Amino acid sequence: MPVVKFRQFGKRPEPQLIRVAVPGWAGDKQTREDGRHEQPWHCIPFFESARYGLELLYPYDAELRVTTVNGRVRLDADWGPPPEDMEVWPPFRTFGDDYYSYQLSLDLEAPSGFAIRTEPHPRYFTDPTYSTPLAVPALIRSDWWPMIFFCIFRAPPPGVTHVFRKGEPFIAFTVLPADPDLTVEPMDPETAAQRELRARRLAANRDRLAEGTRWTSDTQTIFDGTYRNLARAARMKARQTGPDT
Repeated sequence: MPVVKFRQFGKRPEPQLIRVAVPGWAGDKQTREDGRHEQPWHCIPFFESARYGLELLYPYDAELRVTTVNGRVRLDADWGPPPEDMEVWPPFRTFGDDYYSYQLSLDLEAPSGFAIRTEPHPRYFTDPTYSTPLAVPALIRSDWWPMIFFCIFRAPPPGVTHVFRKGEPFIAFTVLPADPDLTVEPMDPETAAQRELRARRLAANRDRLAEGTRWTSDTQTIFDGTYRNLARAARMKARQTGPDT
């Protein structure tokens, strides 16, 4: 498993594995049963994607509010005097008319052959207030770039305010192969036929696979645990026999 190392400056929380907050940005702690409201964490593909990476928590007491006024970024915060351990203050700057930057005072090092990608924190996609900052994706090749990170954020549209509050996650990092050495091609007929057969078998047995898990939310949306049950079974098999068996 790749080991990511870091160094940082100033008093701030260390990078950490993304914590899916329930209750919190991933939804309320509501069970999957009739009449309940669907929650983001109920969706296993979202849940597993959301915890795949690292997050940073906003370290400052001063709350920052970002808006767009007359087509330009506006940054509002009562920063106060600069801390002794900060060379750049305030740490936010406008970056053209539509973006703004944040000096993270952080350096991440991925293993050789890997890179660090900045991404929006998953809570951006669950926030009903639209106030979560929107980090711009960027790929950092840390094996030859030892510099302190800064990140870019997209300014909110008019009428929307992005807010940075102390202790809240505001950006995510994933570690992935440095080069997308992928080949995309159509399935050969045998592979396509095998997958189609597996799909039909799954569809024919869905009631059995989802037994005891089907429920209807308060929005009259029907859910079942077929994917969740198969994911659990796949994890158990991998632990018992190895992932490639």
